[in-house]
Amino acid sequence: MNRGVLTLWGCAVACLAGSPQGAPLQRIEASVSAMGTTYTVVAYSHDESRLRAAVEEASEEARRLDGMLSNYLPASEWSRVNNLAAKQEVRVSPELFALLSACVEYSRESDGAFDITVGPLMKVWGFYKGTGHLPHRAEIRGAMARVGYQNILLDPKNNGVRFARDGVEIDPGGIGKGYAVDKMAAILKEDGVSSALVTAGGSSIYGMGAPPGESGWRITVRDPKNASKPVAEVLLHDNSLSTSGNYEKFFYAEGRMYSHIMDPRTGYPAEGVLSVSVVAPRTLDSEAWTKPYYVRGRAWAARHKQPGFRVFFCEDKAGSEQCAWLQ
Repeated sequence: MNRGVLTLWGCAVACLAGSPQGAPLQRIEASVSAMGTTYTVVAYSHDESRLRAAVEEASEEARRLDGMLSNYLPASEWSRVNNLAAKQEVRVSPELFALLSACVEYSRESDGAFDITVGPLMKVWGFYKGTGHLPHRAEIRGAMARVGYQNILLDPKNNGVRFARDGVEIDPGGIGKGYAVDKMAAILKEDGVSSALVTAGGSSIYGMGAPPGESGWRITVRDPKNASKPVAEVLLHDNSLSTSGNYEKFFYAEGRMYSHIMDPRTGYPAEGVLSVSVVAPRTLDSEAWTKPYYVRGRAWAARHKQPGFRVFFCEDKAGSEQCAWLQ
């Protein structure tokens, strides 16, 4: 992983009528690699120097979170929990404790369809640092014995984390990108930026305000079976869009396709749904909820849709693709 590399893609100038004191509107686009993906910021402001500083500060936030949340870095706070929490209570930062508490709550609300303890399953299925392979049933049973959010024991008094059994391993893959996007967007807002788009690998996106001449950021949802074909368009204005799809990471074995989106209750990749997109006020929420909606399906999602959410499903119905917004 190329950690912490920042690329500024330049500053373009767009003169708009009515801008403060006649100043031209500046556009800066930048990218940074962190937590195994690429974060991109596109931002507009009339103050170029302040805009550039804000974008660099937001990018630095992605690097900071890499040091906290990455399970690829042995020295990260997340890795320290994985290495020690089965042996002793690990005191963590208030920030990480709050995030882990939120993850446990997502798990409860989704009846275990969202579960950050899927780490052992991701490893036996080969999706950790790989594209996947078909494991033996015994391997799956062994991993399942170490999976379950109930094994995460939290001590609010001491910001302590402990695992109830050996072999439990938390995986940030279902939550880290959304959390980082929200934190980066918050920094841009604090620095006075009112128009920006923050993306993580193209699958978790926050649109702040609107680009010049638009009422929001126009984002397309891709067809799961055809990357060049859009199946929906979303207008983001101070809200987020996250998508989970079977096309992100998968492999074929014995004539079947297996995706990286795991059903923590069965130990096998979820099937039937091709992709789920969630529009929500926070990227943390939109990213987290794509997983249980994907795993549990449309009917369950209709009963458990969170207030203020919009949910878009693409499903495989008897070999036919069907895509539509959840009513």
